[in-house]
Amino acid sequence: MKVRTRFAPSPTGFMHIGNLRTALYSYLYAKHNGGDFILRIEDTDRERYVDGAVEFIYSILKQAGIEHDEGPDKDGGCGPYVQSERKDIYLQYAKELIKKGGAYYCFCDKERLDSLADENGIKKYDKHCLNLSREEIEQKLSSGVPYVIRQNIPTEGMTEYTDMVYGTIRVPCEDMEDGVLIKSDGLPTYNFANVVDDHLMRITHVMRGTEYLSSTPKYNLMYDVFGWERPQYMHLPPIMKDAQHKLSKRYGDANFEDFIDKGFLPEAIVNYIALLGWAPKSNEEKMSLSELVDAFDVDGISHSPAIFDENKMKWLNGRYIRELSFEDFMKHAVKFFDSSVIKDKYDYNKFGKLLQGRIEIFSEIPSAVAFIEEFGEYDLSLFEHKKMKTDAKIAEVCLTEAIKIFEDIKDFNETEIHDRLVGRCEELGLKKGQMLFTVRVGLTGCASTPGGAVEMADILGKDESLRRLAFSLGLIKKHA
Repeated sequence: MKVRTRFAPSPTGFMHIGNLRTALYSYLYAKHNGGDFILRIEDTDRERYVDGAVEFIYSILKQAGIEHDEGPDKDGGCGPYVQSERKDIYLQYAKELIKKGGAYYCFCDKERLDSLADENGIKKYDKHCLNLSREEIEQKLSSGVPYVIRQNIPTEGMTEYTDMVYGTIRVPCEDMEDGVLIKSDGLPTYNFANVVDDHLMRITHVMRGTEYLSSTPKYNLMYDVFGWERPQYMHLPPIMKDAQHKLSKRYGDANFEDFIDKGFLPEAIVNYIALLGWAPKSNEEKMSLSELVDAFDVDGISHSPAIFDENKMKWLNGRYIRELSFEDFMKHAVKFFDSSVIKDKYDYNKFGKLLQGRIEIFSEIPSAVAFIEEFGEYDLSLFEHKKMKTDAKIAEVCLTEAIKIFEDIKDFNETEIHDRLVGRCEELGLKKGQMLFTVRVGLTGCASTPGGAVEMADILGKDESLRRLAFSLGLIKKHA
């Protein structure tokens, strides 16, 4: 049997990292086993539907490199792939389930349902409508009495299944409620639609979160009543914000698009998400999507929750950034340079060459270049460096000579700047490091910058470099 997995998101807003991991693992498992990956849109919760969210789902999957074989835009013969377009299908199967004894009409109104709450406010339906006669049911239906269709769960016994990750799962039937399968608006609940759709779309393996471990027996009861083969299940451990709290879509935790906006690369995000709850046998951490496909296996899925560590993802993203071609690096970097203080003032490429090996995410660029515009009065103790053996007196000598050198340079470029500064050191009895360190401080008012004195002077240009060196020399003399 050909492996067929699916990703069935609800179009209710942004793509949470947990949802994307489900899509990724379903994709990796299908492709590792030569199977198909199906995209299905579960949009029956109309109250939470967000306009444009379906297009957003397409966009995220495309950015992540997760390509579906079938879906709303790729009919593989099992469509429609949008639940709201399958309404008649669900009603047809719900009525068939009623005939087989696995479901029944329920006409109870809200007042009666509310009366079922116990002293803790917990409600459990009491099968009140299960024993209605056929005549009573027909009379209510013909009279237009609102109804839902409920699952008829046995009151005794145990139902069990084998999960590919967690092993044997057993749930007593008495612990389950006769949940609603078809709502009063005629649309199905997730509990029913996922069973019908997975069967009709020939889904062989279902991946989803552990919150469905205890409800899966309900679905299996329906498979059994229909006489359908159950799919195999892989329930995935939760992704945690910390040891006590899950990442929450409700509170905006770990939104894929937010990470893109922060300057993470999609491939780095996907790589990191793959490692949240799964580990390859090789223990390799940086893996391309094709390498993930080759390595993915169920044995590597953990039983324990995974802690989402943004700093670890930053570190991994930094590895990806350093391996980009400079051209590709600049394609990603340009919008962050545009939002920085150097916009329309300095050469992006010169800064890019300094920063590619130094940043972990692209949004670090504005702060990394901010120093260039923050030049003004600064603490002269910056010139003091024990290892370099520098101080304000050494700085005065170096800056005085650097101004003369810069004024004399006609072709102001890195090679000329470096050779002229270093060449003057021997005559002055100075070490190369003393000169270059002092000039860097004199140009930037900072002891540490993305590049050294030579790079800073080249970026600033001759006139601005001379202005800054003169300012710094004046500052030293002022406080002498």
